[in-house]
Amino acid sequence: MRIAQPKPFFFEAGKRAVLLLHGFTGNSSDVRMLGRFLEKNGYTSLAPHYKGHGVPPEELIQTGPKDWWKDVMRGYDQLKAAGYEEIAVAGLSLGGVFSLKLGYTLPVKGIVTMCAPMSMKTTELMYEGVIKYARDYKRYEGKDLSLIEEEVEALQRKSMDSLPELRNLVYDVRDHVDHVYAPLFVVQGRQDTVIEVNSANIIHDEAESFEKRIKWYEKSGHVITLDKEKEQLHEDILEFLQTLEWQE
Repeated sequence: MRIAQPKPFFFEAGKRAVLLLHGFTGNSSDVRMLGRFLEKNGYTSLAPHYKGHGVPPEELIQTGPKDWWKDVMRGYDQLKAAGYEEIAVAGLSLGGVFSLKLGYTLPVKGIVTMCAPMSMKTTELMYEGVIKYARDYKRYEGKDLSLIEEEVEALQRKSMDSLPELRNLVYDVRDHVDHVYAPLFVVQGRQDTVIEVNSANIIHDEAESFEKRIKWYEKSGHVITLDKEKEQLHEDILEFLQTLEWQE
């Protein structure tokens, strides 16, 4: 059974553009509903895929943060090339980490971080997340359980050499949060069991943004864009974007 793999999207609406960034082992489907909501409200949004994401896990383990950062930059450049001069960025999990990095690397109108980690588990625990992605992906492909387990066991005998680089990336961005000056909206699900939820406080407290706010979503977990309070999240992000001083 062949599956329709999720694809990057570019929803063009108004002159205000938002770069939407998914998380580690995620893909554009994590932010697609948010993108459609923004489109209905006059905002253009673009969601790239990081290399190795939205494809078989055997490809994912061959990639790393340097590849993914290039894809973030390409997304920003694609918006610029399409004529969008003012760009906000919103990212989930690792996408939130990249959003902060983009915020102190290039001009951005505003930043939304959603369940973004400021610390990382051991590489062994991180690889368990890759294995879960592998199992879910292969199940989605429609493979039978025995084949799934056979292929997952083969993956378990391998490693993902770039995971230490991923940990280093997170800690490096944490060290530079005080270089963030753009307006900032920090989003965190109270039921998040994937990251250390105090990361949200670290981002909010250490950013130098003159305009910044933090909101806790009491019923939501890590993938907050698809969780119980997603409609409220959409409204809150729109409200934040409306406060930015767009030039058009």
